[in-house]
Amino acid sequence: MNLSRRSLFRSAIAFTLFSGLGLAACSSGTSGVGTASTGGSGTAAAGTLALNNAKWSHDADNDVYYQIGLSYVASPAAPDYETLGIYVPGAYFTGADNGDGTHKVAINTSGSVNGFTPATAPIVLPVNTPGYASQKPPTQYSYDSISDYMAAGFIYVHAGLRGKDSNADSYVGNAPWGVTDLKAAVRYLRFNSASLPGSMDRIFVFGHSGGGAQSSVMGASGDSPLYTKYLEHLGAAMTSSDGTAISDAIAGVMAWCPITSLNVGNAAYEWNMSQFTSSGTRAEGTWTAAYGKDLAAAFAETVNGLGLIDSKGTALKLERSSEGVYLAGSYYERVVAEITTSLNNFLADTTFPYTPSSRQMAGMEPGGGGGGPSGGGGTPPSGEAPGRQSPGGGQPPGGESSGSSTTYNTVEEYIAYLNGETPWVTYDSASNTATITGLQGFVTSQKKPSKEVGAFDAPDRSATENIVMGKGTQGLHFSKLSHDVLAANESTYSSLTGWSGDYAASTWDSDFTTTDEAGGDVVAREQMYEPLYYLLDSQGGRGSSRVAPNWRIRTGITQGDAASTVEINLALALQALGNTKVDFATVWGQGHTMAERTGDGAANFIAWVKEASA
Repeated sequence: MNLSRRSLFRSAIAFTLFSGLGLAACSSGTSGVGTASTGGSGTAAAGTLALNNAKWSHDADNDVYYQIGLSYVASPAAPDYETLGIYVPGAYFTGADNGDGTHKVAINTSGSVNGFTPATAPIVLPVNTPGYASQKPPTQYSYDSISDYMAAGFIYVHAGLRGKDSNADSYVGNAPWGVTDLKAAVRYLRFNSASLPGSMDRIFVFGHSGGGAQSSVMGASGDSPLYTKYLEHLGAAMTSSDGTAISDAIAGVMAWCPITSLNVGNAAYEWNMSQFTSSGTRAEGTWTAAYGKDLAAAFAETVNGLGLIDSKGTALKLERSSEGVYLAGSYYERVVAEITTSLNNFLADTTFPYTPSSRQMAGMEPGGGGGGPSGGGGTPPSGEAPGRQSPGGGQPPGGESSGSSTTYNTVEEYIAYLNGETPWVTYDSASNTATITGLQGFVTSQKKPSKEVGAFDAPDRSATENIVMGKGTQGLHFSKLSHDVLAANESTYSSLTGWSGDYAASTWDSDFTTTDEAGGDVVAREQMYEPLYYLLDSQGGRGSSRVAPNWRIRTGITQGDAASTVEINLALALQALGNTKVDFATVWGQGHTMAERTGDGAANFIAWVKEASA
């Protein structure tokens, strides 16, 4: 089957059948419909959120039933966003024409599509929110954008979600409202499970960049009590009509280039990439250069406190090194090993001559939409604040940040390009494998930073993420780690070029106490958006949520948008749980894209779902 790029998100992933409705809440590494936090809008939602099965539209040519404009909360804060569309293969319903363009339907228990039935069909939700932007709900029907999902036998649900760009006079879209909206949409589906085909134990979300991040948060934070007051604020379906608690936990996550771990993002960026650069805000004599070095050292302290382990149970730590900032230790070796594996996967996958090519970027379609119906939202790919970050970074000639193409006729020619003036790759033609000298050579050649010091929490609050964690259009500081580095070193920074009292740690303190309409302060809200909080004992939240059991994570290894440590740490934390299936890979030669080692992302995604569902 030939799959279009916009159909990329037509599948759900590997599922694990949950042990039924009685699964204990707060079970780390499992998810399901079972009991969740009680209270809220169960009774009210019974009348407000009930799906009307006499109001389905029908695309007779393609045999698809659909409804759009369904409000998934009883008290929407943002009625222009908090609606969804549901798309169902016709085989799962028997319908009667009402004579007015609508149909009354009933579930056809004998229907099947591609091996799935109304009882087993996965339910998939796109999260097309690049840069933590909003996702508009569908406003009109388009078969072309859902065709592969329908052919695969999935139920496709496109929910509108607020984001950093959806602030209005009457509501805001800052964190945690995007994920809260997504959780409410999932709860709506379960509230109406008796009226809908599809397995409520096979709900999957998927996205790229900020969408990959929010998908990851969704997968890690199932039924987290941190979200209860936010869900209740919207009138989300907390209980069914009979008082049974409803869950927002999901079965699986597909995340391309998830931009998470925002609190440590500044420090990770400086350690992974920027310590090898001495230009711009990292120029010698500037306060930001000194700040960057201190952030890099602080990242080492953070890593050493996370409690990360490898597949053999070995503790992963950073150690001081004679050159650079903490470029030694088992964690450093793990990062270098991931780079080496990525390069060798590329060599195994690639037939030369090889021409680097662009892959699809954030947004998944022009104007967003996530492969969803027309009328989908989102914004063009971003991840940085206009006016403060440079684009691209680290791409080979002819790559996605270049307007030209360079063809490498042999592996040796490509390795020579990688090595440039300073060799860092050794190639063995007999085994078609490579080894690298370390992190610096790779970064200098392939992963140059594209963001300034303070990549995610900027000293002047100008980073995209300052708005994400802000209040309305007001950017706020949120990184406690960055604050602490500033507080410890201000006396040094104040004597260096570019320093201003506006950057002092004291200016961050008031930001930390600013609360949103649900009473959450910025530090707590950032924690809600941190997957590792729910996965690691050291972060305080492990065991407080239901973690999705199935994960597929892909990232372009050359991206300058975030440190490689983001995805590596997420994969390590998930693998350490022991009861999750984690399919993780970094993709050589690709940047901030929906990167895949080989083939088309849509086809790979669907194949993964089918294999895991067998």
